[in-house]
Amino acid sequence: MTWLLACAWAVPISWLLLPAVVPGALIRGDSSLWRRLASAGVWSALCGSIAVAVGLAISGSQAVVWGSGEGLLAVRFGFQVDGLGVAMALLISFIGVVIARYSHSYLRGEPRQGKFFRWMSVTLGATLLMVTCSNLIALTAAWMLTSLGLHQLLTLYSERSWAVWAARKKFLISRLGDVLLIAALILTFRSFGTTEYSELFSMAQAIHHGGAPGVDHTGWIAILLVLGAMTKSAQFPFHSWLPDTMETPTPVSALMHAGVINAGGFLVIRLSPLITLSPVSLNLLALVGASTALLGSVVMLTQTSIKRSLAYSTIAQMGFMMLQCGLGAFTAAFLHIVAHSAYKAHAFLTSGSVLDRAARTAVPPAATAASGYRFAGLLLALVVAGGVVFGLLPTVGVNLLAKPGGSVFALIMALAVTQVMWLGFRTGRGTLALRSVGAALLVIVSYVLAYQVADLVLADSIANQSLPPSIISASVTAVVVLGFASLFILQSLPGGLDRRPWVQALYVHALNGFYVDIPARRLTAMFYRQSAPVP
Repeated sequence: MTWLLACAWAVPISWLLLPAVVPGALIRGDSSLWRRLASAGVWSALCGSIAVAVGLAISGSQAVVWGSGEGLLAVRFGFQVDGLGVAMALLISFIGVVIARYSHSYLRGEPRQGKFFRWMSVTLGATLLMVTCSNLIALTAAWMLTSLGLHQLLTLYSERSWAVWAARKKFLISRLGDVLLIAALILTFRSFGTTEYSELFSMAQAIHHGGAPGVDHTGWIAILLVLGAMTKSAQFPFHSWLPDTMETPTPVSALMHAGVINAGGFLVIRLSPLITLSPVSLNLLALVGASTALLGSVVMLTQTSIKRSLAYSTIAQMGFMMLQCGLGAFTAAFLHIVAHSAYKAHAFLTSGSVLDRAARTAVPPAATAASGYRFAGLLLALVVAGGVVFGLLPTVGVNLLAKPGGSVFALIMALAVTQVMWLGFRTGRGTLALRSVGAALLVIVSYVLAYQVADLVLADSIANQSLPPSIISASVTAVVVLGFASLFILQSLPGGLDRRPWVQALYVHALNGFYVDIPARRLTAMFYRQSAPVP
């Protein structure tokens, strides 16, 4: 069984990574051949992941490792067969199949489709290796290979000056992430004497329970890992590259936003036993994640380009996912990754028809009630949402407050459900109001059930330690709650306020991303000795 599980991942990943060493002339020679080979690779990866999932259900979690030796350069390679790795491999391979199938039609007749399928295959293979490997060395190598493949895809149209510029800015930020991760790898080996997950996690567990002596540099290891994850998942202030990389083909955007962007979140979840050794790193994650979520949410509302709006939506979602990690809710963060990946792949692949759908689903002005009704509907929606989240759910045995970071998530869920119901309440029509209540209840039930399933899947894969409360964590929580409440109020402002000077000023600043990308542009211009072109 062990060898079968290993081969079910090793063969398709090797197949997908093989084009990285194939000469470019062969890629240009027969595009259809490489298209078929890439499709065969992603389908084999999906079938292999399903086989590993079945094996996991039969035999349980295990690490399949080849090689031996001591030291940082010892030849040891293997796969971590557990719920987190299998679930991520299923997600990535499924999205890869969808994107590959979509690309067949999207790039038909494109002379560079051979290059596209080559580097799409490499990027998917590296991402699969990153989520399935069993040690930090393989993770770091796959992390860097993923960036290499994505850079080639971002520069597919090398004659487009803005596409090249954005790819260069992304390249610099990615190299910073590589340095941070390599530094964390070296410190981890010096402190723990190993890079294997199974050994690292068992030692971290012993430290958590006081059964092992303290280990040097655990705080710095956790902070370096967190900073590296922030560069990969577009967290403030490393986020500006993501909305600028929009001149790439739509399948690349879907792959980037539904797959590669989740690498930082996966890193934090996978290495959560190490990161939770440092409360400072968790507080940093929560604060930066909340700031990124709020920034992305506000800027997203002002964008007129569909793809840029989706890009800032991704930034906001990644910030919220990092906030969940910072609060210790790693199961919720994993569930967020799965839901966001499926949604964002669909959103990008259907972005070309969004205007047609908007015309069909537009609500006429007559369907909106007067401002008094809208305000009353907002209050009613808020009361109903609060009653369900804080009253009904604990009554039926689902107490969000008992989960890590539960108080924050309960409030955010109440605000989110309020928005769902308010869409119906503000019309002043009873039928739409009842439908909105039903939709809100369906959202809550679906999330609770999905959370229970994810909690079961990740039982042996993530840290389960409860961090003691502190003044710093309480302050971070207060800032997070205040920020999300302010965003809710901003989104719920009644009509007419858009003519106020402060609202118009806020709109202009948000439209320009609050100018926080200026340092990154200046650094890119200084490094490449070339000023930024006009997008």
